[in-house]
Amino acid sequence: MVLLFIFAAMEAHWFYLPAAVPGLQALDDASARHAVQVLRMRTGDALVVTDGQGRVYHGTVADAGKKSCTVQLATPVQQARQPHRRVGLAVSPLKNAGRFEWLLEKATELGVADIFPLLCHRTVREHFRYERLQAVCISAMLQSQQAWLPVLHQPQSFDALLTQLAQHHLPYKQRWIAHCAPLEKHQLAKAVQPGMTDSLLLIGPEGDFTEQEIMAALHAGMAAVELGPTRLRTETAGVVGTSLLCLLP
Repeated sequence: MVLLFIFAAMEAHWFYLPAAVPGLQALDDASARHAVQVLRMRTGDALVVTDGQGRVYHGTVADAGKKSCTVQLATPVQQARQPHRRVGLAVSPLKNAGRFEWLLEKATELGVADIFPLLCHRTVREHFRYERLQAVCISAMLQSQQAWLPVLHQPQSFDALLTQLAQHHLPYKQRWIAHCAPLEKHQLAKAVQPGMTDSLLLIGPEGDFTEQEIMAALHAGMAAVELGPTRLRTETAGVVGTSLLCLLP
């Protein structure tokens, strides 16, 4: 019985409901259609709902219509962030939207807390589809069964981010800039230490940061790092860097 219950709980589908509270709740239209038309969920089926702010609600389908779905939610359980895991990623958007979406998906799965789309001198500025990218993050959060949705910030310039850091508006103590320029830097894998908290990693665009941007970051107190012996694409560098920071013991 216990094993069957655990297996059933593991198989319950996850949904995002930002205003979730215990009791009867209606899923939004998109989630309801997915539950009823795609997953074929019916009255009594178990599910899990999160508000993206750390709360997890176990519940059941109370009523499944053709295009609507009402659920009965129990008292939430708080899913605490793992210790030493607050990681921010400031990364240049890419001209290839699919690659940037892939990076946001993987960063969310790893547990990144903040994503700052960073407009640098060499950023190829394409239309920033915020709602689409937010949906990618939500989907990745649910797929990886997490209750914390990363904050996807609006795009901002490189200088604006440095200003926020200088004015202590961002809670990041360790600040790293990864670049490929032939300047002094350390390997991030060796620079990170167990117990480090609140780490922010900057990843540049295709073509890398300019030397002026790198020097400005160093002047602002950032540490220059490299991610390995080979030159990585922006999206690969983002995954490698956040993996090193998010998976600290």
